[in-house]
Amino acid sequence: MIHTRTRTRTPSLALTLTAASVLLAANLLGATTARADDNPSVPPGTEANAAAPVKVDPNDPDLKLPEGATLADPKVLDIKSVVEDQSGDERREDTNSDVKFALQAEVLFSKDSAKLSGEAKSRISGIADEIKNQNATKIRVFGFTDNLGSSAHGDVLSRQRANAVQDVLAQELNNPDVTFEVRGYGEQYPIADNSTEAGRKKNRRVEVSFPRTDS
Repeated sequence: MIHTRTRTRTPSLALTLTAASVLLAANLLGATTARADDNPSVPPGTEANAAAPVKVDPNDPDLKLPEGATLADPKVLDIKSVVEDQSGDERREDTNSDVKFALQAEVLFSKDSAKLSGEAKSRISGIADEIKNQNATKIRVFGFTDNLGSSAHGDVLSRQRANAVQDVLAQELNNPDVTFEVRGYGEQYPIADNSTEAGRKKNRRVEVSFPRTDS
């Protein structure tokens, strides 16, 4: 009698792991997709299966002005350009409507004086040239001091210094159509901290401003 042995073959470990890996990957992919679709933190339109942007209905009442309402007039925002020389003795500010020069008092005058120096006159002459280029006829000349000394003394000194600058400008321009507004503000309107000498130096100044006509 011949006995036949039946051999049962066990699947290889590699094949078993491969099948399990495919199943796990499929499950993970499905779970990831579900989380992305269900997650409220995902902005609409950024999902992987998002459609094209939603069309806007121009007749939507929410996009229309209420009856009787009007849009404000268009307005050009003012842009300021500031240029200061390396020493800080002279500063120029340009906006859409005005030009302003600020000269430190130390460049123009001796201490506690309203008498212009030779260098001051050459700087003022340069400002006069710019006024001519702009064809400006209304010039503002304002004087300022720091907060040392009495307020009354600062008011007088700042006005005297503004007058001195205005006199040179009038001679340089030699134009009867030009009018001047001259004021001395003393320690009012500081542009820097008066508690330091560097700040007080910036505050001791004469400003010359006029309208732009080339904008």
